[in-house]
Amino acid sequence: MVQLFGYVDVTDTGFIVAVLSIAFNPLFWNVVARWEHKTRALSQVFGSPHAACYCLGTAILLLNCVRSHCFTEAMKSQPKLEGWDCHWTYYSGLAISAVGTLFVISSFLALGFTGTFLGDYFGILMEEKVTSFPFSVLDNPMYWGSTAIYLGWSLMHASPAGLLLTAVVAISYTIAVLYEGPFTEEIYRRKQKGVKSK
Repeated sequence: MVQLFGYVDVTDTGFIVAVLSIAFNPLFWNVVARWEHKTRALSQVFGSPHAACYCLGTAILLLNCVRSHCFTEAMKSQPKLEGWDCHWTYYSGLAISAVGTLFVISSFLALGFTGTFLGDYFGILMEEKVTSFPFSVLDNPMYWGSTAIYLGWSLMHASPAGLLLTAVVAISYTIAVLYEGPFTEEIYRRKQKGVKSK
């Protein structure tokens, strides 16, 4: 990984913007969702928790589009690694992206829109923990599937800059999981406690 720095201009404006957009997204949705959980302000503004969750989910999707655009532009502005610019690397990247896409889509189908986009912070709780595929294979498949898509995209473009940015994506998601996991578990623990006390 250290050798990649020799191929990447980390001071390039496009690279810096990509890093900032990658780091901003999970920070944004965690701060807004925690604020909503504490105040219910978005639910009051939009008239219902569902409408507020759909609004936040739409904002997250748009921010993800911006992040992907910044990621791609940063790759395009940096040199390729010539030894990787071949069919084998391209098709390996394509396969990794396909697996990542499978995890992202199947996660969304298993959780639904509100389950995917922090509905539990809005008080929209699922009946029980989802354990079907892809959650039967790994924890947080949406995050790791997204990371795999970026990894595959980087390999397809033989991009050292893309690989470094993928590492930033992985680090951002790891921090998000450490931050979100215990909080979400506490929400459901309180739900169970409330059910048992009735």
